[in-house]
Amino acid sequence: MEGKVERYIHEELAVKKALLFALIDPLDYPSLDDALKTAVNAEEGGADVILIGGSTGVQGEELDLLTKQVKEKVSVPVVLFPGNIGTLTKYADAVYFMSMLNSRNPYWISEAQMLSASVVKYYGIEPLPLAYIVVEPGGTVGFVGDANKIPRNKPKLAGAYALAAQYMGFRFVLTDAGSNPPQGHIPLEMVRAVASQLSIPYIVGGGVRTPEEAKNVIKAGADIVQIGTAFEKDGSVERIRKMVEAVREGKRC
Repeated sequence: MEGKVERYIHEELAVKKALLFALIDPLDYPSLDDALKTAVNAEEGGADVILIGGSTGVQGEELDLLTKQVKEKVSVPVVLFPGNIGTLTKYADAVYFMSMLNSRNPYWISEAQMLSASVVKYYGIEPLPLAYIVVEPGGTVGFVGDANKIPRNKPKLAGAYALAAQYMGFRFVLTDAGSNPPQGHIPLEMVRAVASQLSIPYIVGGGVRTPEEAKNVIKAGADIVQIGTAFEKDGSVERIRKMVEAVREGKRC
């Protein structure tokens, strides 16, 4: 059954055609106040969803405090991007309930989900069923998740995984090259290959650093761009607004 946040995403896509999700990993900021400031700036700059989470160590009191503070100051949905079963807090609106489909370790495909499902239900967080596909170089998430990373020159493999995800009932697909990859975001040819297979929302994360890159990823077929590191380096309202404008422009091109 479609929940409130999922419905919001579909409704925003119907109107805006392309969305930007701002990812806040509190461990990558000098302080929680700095992370909170970027989250507030993200909403003011036009970001459609605030994501909170990361690949390692984001849990407990720090996660509760930041999520609660962000919820008090923004009106857009606050969604968790979990690094493990501990990345859950009752203060969020929803969580990427995701399976890393190309992990070698069944823990990241279904066991972590089994362990966390009752907590998600107890907290009343909306689960967003999401297939997670890790592409070279993969960064920390590729290492931690023991991913059999999709080679950057094999776009059809990513497309096949994405189509399989849709057929298995996932309602979102995320391809991710890892945090701040030196090669940049996944190749546009791969974005096109994945997008051509899907009729569910497609998110691209990892390595989108400039408005031009964001626009090109959307032009290639993505529905949503997920940006984290670029906003850690410059989380000003002006910077975020330029990214959002580029995302919207990409769908019009």
